[in-house]
Amino acid sequence: MFKGSNTALVTPFKNGKVDEAAFERFVEWQIAQGSNGLVPVGTTGESPTLSHDEHKRVVEICIQVAKKRVPVIAGAGSNSTAEAIELTQFAKKAGAQATLHSTGYYNKPTQEGLYLHFKAISDAVDLPIIVYNVPGRTVVDISAATIARIATLKNVVGIKDATANLARMSQHRQLITKPFAYLTGEDAVALGFMAHGGHGCISVTANVAPALCAEFQAACAKGDFAHALKLQDQLMPLHDALFVETNPGPVKYATSKLGFGTAECRLPLAPVTDATRKAVDAAMVHAGLMQVKAAE
Repeated sequence: MFKGSNTALVTPFKNGKVDEAAFERFVEWQIAQGSNGLVPVGTTGESPTLSHDEHKRVVEICIQVAKKRVPVIAGAGSNSTAEAIELTQFAKKAGAQATLHSTGYYNKPTQEGLYLHFKAISDAVDLPIIVYNVPGRTVVDISAATIARIATLKNVVGIKDATANLARMSQHRQLITKPFAYLTGEDAVALGFMAHGGHGCISVTANVAPALCAEFQAACAKGDFAHALKLQDQLMPLHDALFVETNPGPVKYATSKLGFGTAECRLPLAPVTDATRKAVDAAMVHAGLMQVKAAE
């Protein structure tokens, strides 16, 4: 089962191109710091502005560097079901352990359309699928009842829930009868999510604080919520600061501070403001991260 701290990896750029060397070092550092899984080319990896060739190359690099030491959950989501299937087929061929799929952003499918979308992917490729419900980005919210229906599909093994609605966690557990990986996509609510029976997080903050996020998840898994609360208080300003502007702008600034590529994002994401940089700097100091050095 997928669990613990799984990093929604940034994609470093240099002069407008994917910085493969920086990404390789970043993946290696994430594993050394204790991350339990890696998620390339999700929203945080700027999948909307990567070409298909770039998308596939980032997945390949992640898998090659990880060498099966931790699971790689490759982003393969699309609002075109055919494209999602093609990206899933590639992820399987490349050696990913699972794929992550968002809902049909912009074309705004019904609940029936959502079910049929995931059914088509599950039927087409024999690879574990994690459903990504993020209505703040896609407009469409997958209802708890629809998630339970999607969960009956043979290759659907879990959910990344980014609704920030903690009731959903318990609702899903009531409705889903098979073993299922419950992962939150919201760092700030991970403590409550885990208390509701969650298994882990697909985390933005883990790009910057992988060791602390892994320690937090381990404490929750052991039921040591007192220690988890201390870590939550240490990390909370960072959880907030990384979203004062649209993700991944702030987190790419933070990873650039650690030596992993530049703070560059692709348009239409603008460079972050000075105020955002100061907020991220202060949050990194609060978390005790400004002394963290990048891997050589």
